[in-house]
Amino acid sequence: MKKILIFLALFSINAFAAPVNINTADAKTIAKSLNGIGLKKAQAIVAYRDQQGNFKSHQDLVKVKGIGKKTIARNKGDILFADPSIK
Repeated sequence: MKKILIFLALFSINAFAAPVNINTADAKTIAKSLNGIGLKKAQAIVAYRDQQGNFKSHQDLVKVKGIGKKTIARNKGDILFADPSIK
């Protein structure tokens, strides 16, 4: 029973994840939208973006201290690099 509750708790967290434009979102939005990214890591993403320019790919995010390949893989479908309505 305990394992089921843990699974449901983890699933409910994933259900609230939402796609986010990593190049325009503020730290608070990034932290709310991506799994495994708290406010501190989200602030690091924004700081890196401000210093180095926009991210072009998922691999660029690995350059941010505290962001690893597993975190990126877990959120790959929710990380946007441009506004999908712009063509």
